[in-house]
Amino acid sequence: MIVSGGYAPHQPKEIAEILADLLRQDNFDVEISETWDVFNDKAKVMQMDLIVPNWTEGTVTPQQLDNLLETISNGTGLAGLHGGMGYTFPCESRYQLMVGGNFAAHPGYRFKVLIKDKENPITRGISDFEVATEHYYMLIDPAIEVLATSYYETYPPEVWRPVFMPVVWTKKYGKGRVFYNALGHSADIVMIPEVLTMMRRGMAWAAR
Repeated sequence: MIVSGGYAPHQPKEIAEILADLLRQDNFDVEISETWDVFNDKAKVMQMDLIVPNWTEGTVTPQQLDNLLETISNGTGLAGLHGGMGYTFPCESRYQLMVGGNFAAHPGYRFKVLIKDKENPITRGISDFEVATEHYYMLIDPAIEVLATSYYETYPPEVWRPVFMPVVWTKKYGKGRVFYNALGHSADIVMIPEVLTMMRRGMAWAAR
C-alpha cells in the first residue's frame, strides 16, 4: 500500500507511480491510497506486506496512527523516501521514532552520497555518487543502521561543525522492518539510477 498526497511540489502522484512500478517489477500487488482514511480499517492494513508513506506534512487521527504503528510493529514493512516518509506528521513523535528520523532543515544543495555499508544487499555494488538536490539535515534515532551518509563541512547557523549525516538507513520497529532514503525531492531525483536501485531493493527488503 502506497499512501500518497500532501505537499504538491514533492510530486506525490508522480513518485507514487514510480514506486508502484518498482514494486510491480518484484511481483507486488500495489494499491495507491490518496487518503489516510484507509487506516481506519485495521483489519485491512494488518494484512499488508508493505506500507509506503509518500505524504509530506499532514495530520492523522489518533486511531489511524495507532493502527499504523501496530501494523508495522506486528511485521508489516515500512519503506519510503525524502519528505514523503521523513516529514510525514511532523507533530507526531511516535511516528518519527518508528521511522528513525525526522526532517529538520535542508541547508546546501549539491553534495556527495557516501556508501557506508558496501556489503548490505540494498547498497551492494553502488558507488559513491554526487547529487544536486535538497541536502536533508535530520534529527535521527542513534540506533538506526546507516547504509549511506553525506558530509557537511559547516553551514551556519544550522550546522555548526563538520558532521556526517545519514542519508539511507534501516531499522526495526517491533517485528517490522523499516527502510528510509532521504533522497527524492522530485521524480527526476527518484529516477537517478542509484536512488532507483536503492528504493527497489529497500522496499523489497522491508516487506514482510
